[in-house]
Amino acid sequence: MRTARRDTPAPKTLVARLLTGLAALVALVVVGALAPGAAVAQSPGAGTAGDRSAAAPAAGLHIGEGRLLEGNGNDFVMRGVNHAHTWYPAETQSLADVKALGANSVRVVLSDGYRWSENGPEDVAAVIEQCKANRLICVLEVHDTTGYGEDTAAGALDHAADYWIGLKDVLAGQEDYVVVNIGNEPWGNTDPAGWTEPTVAAIGKLRAAGLRHTIMVDAPNWGQDWQGVMRANAQSVYDADPTGNLIFSIHMYSVFDTAQEITDYLNAFVDARLPLLIGEFGGPADQYGDPDEDTMMATAEQLGLGYLAWSWSGNTDPVLDLATDFDPGRLSDWGERIFHGANGIAQTSKEATVYGDGAPDDTQAPTAPGTPAATAVTDTSVTLGWTAATDDTAVTGYDVVRVDDGTETRTAASTTTTATVTGLTAGTTYTFAVYARDAAGNRSARSAAVEVTTDEGGGTPDGACSVGYRVVGEWPGGFQGEIAVRNTGSTAITPWTLAFAFPDGQTITHMWGGTATQNAGAVSAAPASYTATIPPGGTVTLGFTAQKGATNTAPAAFSLDGAACATP
Repeated sequence: MRTARRDTPAPKTLVARLLTGLAALVALVVVGALAPGAAVAQSPGAGTAGDRSAAAPAAGLHIGEGRLLEGNGNDFVMRGVNHAHTWYPAETQSLADVKALGANSVRVVLSDGYRWSENGPEDVAAVIEQCKANRLICVLEVHDTTGYGEDTAAGALDHAADYWIGLKDVLAGQEDYVVVNIGNEPWGNTDPAGWTEPTVAAIGKLRAAGLRHTIMVDAPNWGQDWQGVMRANAQSVYDADPTGNLIFSIHMYSVFDTAQEITDYLNAFVDARLPLLIGEFGGPADQYGDPDEDTMMATAEQLGLGYLAWSWSGNTDPVLDLATDFDPGRLSDWGERIFHGANGIAQTSKEATVYGDGAPDDTQAPTAPGTPAATAVTDTSVTLGWTAATDDTAVTGYDVVRVDDGTETRTAASTTTTATVTGLTAGTTYTFAVYARDAAGNRSARSAAVEVTTDEGGGTPDGACSVGYRVVGEWPGGFQGEIAVRNTGSTAITPWTLAFAFPDGQTITHMWGGTATQNAGAVSAAPASYTATIPPGGTVTLGFTAQKGATNTAPAAFSLDGAACATP
């Protein structure tokens, strides 16, 4: 089941982009008036920060001669997308999906807790490992800073810097794989000149704390720098980093609707030997203008600059969704342009060489997963669980297929050993099987198949039911849960079996009020003697403790004696 869109507005809605409307109105005048020679300081000379990266020992990704380089000195040009992890933490499959479409990098939205729920160390560590498992360079960014100075809900760069310092232990040793983007669009259109000082201070704070990663800084004016503040002050900001491992990020939307504006801006940084990438950009036209994505992508390719398209999926206004409902099989026109168009990801992306000794030479496919078992069968959905496959390197995901007269249709994907298939027809028999895949793209043999017949329409054999699920408490690696099963019918239910599936690999270690049997994520719970009968209108409660990983998503559906229960 796809995660529902948040009520909290995700960035890059048409309403949010109204905040750049003033930029769109004056872009031709202001940006066109900024001549490269006047807007950017002269190229760094001997003894300046521009030469420091060559003299200092490289610790993974670093800057040299205005270029982003890997630890071995190879040029690395980002070709990837943005992914809104902090609002959609269950969509872990997204990293594997963008990799499968050719991306070599991904910019991951996080929160430092100022505006949205904080992504803690365990979660961030899991994101990094998922990036590495999928052979992606990971740009981690704090989104709470968006529009500071104009949006009163935004947090300061200083708060974001403290967040990164708190993650120092998680980030240590990941310099080959991770770029730290201090804060997203950290200044609005109100007095954007105020961007420079806190940006310099945040960089200094991170370096003083010992972070050696390449740092990325976003421009003011909601990232679009239409008043040229970042462009004019880029050299002084770069010189403030004692390591020289700093890269600038411009966000290109409606302000950048002509080829001249785009080429002038990008070439100004290249001419000054100052590192730059397009950290976000859009293509679809809106009431503020029609961004010239063709020139953005062509010029980035010509100059060897990275780009990261906004965004994979989940925008409140889906005009900028590359994939519909996080489904890689349903790319939008915008998604097709980014992945398969001229100068797109498929044509131009090259995997980071830090992964060169692994999966590209891996030709061994994973073993076949175990036969899937069906739980929580309703009239329109079913949850499947299976025993994990094994691989000589690592299994990175599973594909669930529907088999019909020898034809296969991909119906779900998962990074765990459970998946929920939705959109089924009531009273219909389906056949499902599962494939495993590894980071190199090797695919296993198909699992044995399971036949599932969807319900005619819900209810339970002896009466209706509803199930309430809650997490009582959590701790690193574990949690305590409670399941309340209510008989909403007019006759007693006895005995009974409750079935559900954990979506994130959670494993029950102890249950009271019943006995749990678990196969991968699929759980079947039988009652204890004192909970064996549920009277009409009555409720019995099961308690349990369980192990968990970085995420702890609740089961999507429950069934009692094979029929669906309501989930209030």
